[in-house]
Amino acid sequence: MGWLDGKIILLSAAAQGIGRAAAIAFAKEGARVIATDINESKLQELGQYPGIQIQVLDVTKKEQIENLAKEIEKIDVLCNIAGFVHHGTILECEEQDWDFTMNLNVRSILHSSDVSTLLQMLKQKSGNIINMSSVASSIKGVVNRCVYSTSKAAVIGLTKAVAADFIEQGIRCNCICPGTVDTPSLQERIQARPNPGQALKDFLARQKTGRMATAEEVAHLFVYLASDESAYVTGNELIIDGGWSL
Repeated sequence: MGWLDGKIILLSAAAQGIGRAAAIAFAKEGARVIATDINESKLQELGQYPGIQIQVLDVTKKEQIENLAKEIEKIDVLCNIAGFVHHGTILECEEQDWDFTMNLNVRSILHSSDVSTLLQMLKQKSGNIINMSSVASSIKGVVNRCVYSTSKAAVIGLTKAVAADFIEQGIRCNCICPGTVDTPSLQERIQARPNPGQALKDFLARQKTGRMATAEEVAHLFVYLASDESAYVTGNELIIDGGWSL
C-alpha cells in the first residue's frame, strides 16, 4: 500500500529535474501519474515507469490544457511545476523577458487551474493543487532574480487566493518554495555564466548546509502534499531550502 494509492495526478515539467523526481515518487506511492512536458524526447524516458502516462504539453497554450483536461475523467491532484529562471536585475530585464517569465511561471498556473480543471474538482467536491514557487520570491530578496522573484511571489499570492476561495468546496492549494536545487536546469545556468566554476562556488556559498538540495528531496514534499496525510494543510508556502532563508 502506498501513500497515493488510487489518486490521479496531473503534473507539468515532468521531463527532468524536480518534475521528473516528483512523477517517479508519485508513481512509486501508487498514483496514476499523467506526466506532461514540452520536451518530448526527455519525457519518453518516463515511459519505463509503471503508473506513468506521458503527454506532450505546452502549458503556455490554454487550448492544449483544456483539451487534455477533457480527456481525463478525474483529477485528484494538479501539480504546476513548469517555470523559467531569468538572470538579471530590473535594469537587465527587457519587456520580452518579463512577459515570457510571467507567462510561463504565473499565467500557465492560471490556465491549468481555471475552468477546465477547477470545475472538475468542484464537481468532485475534492481537489488538491500544488504550485511551484521559490524562496526567491516574497520570502527572500535574491540578487539577479528580479523578474523571477516577482513571478514566484505572484505564485504565492495566487496559491493563497485559490485556497481561500475554494476551501469550503473541498479544494486545497499549497505551494512549495525550494532554495537551490541541483537540477539539469541549474547546471545549464551555471554553464551559461562567463565563469562557470565561480558561479558554482557562488551557488554553494549561499547554502548554509554546504550543499544544494536534490530533486528527490523536494519530491518527498510533493508526495506529502499530494497525500491525505496533509489533509489539514492549505493556503501555505512550504519552504525547503536548507536554511537559506533564515
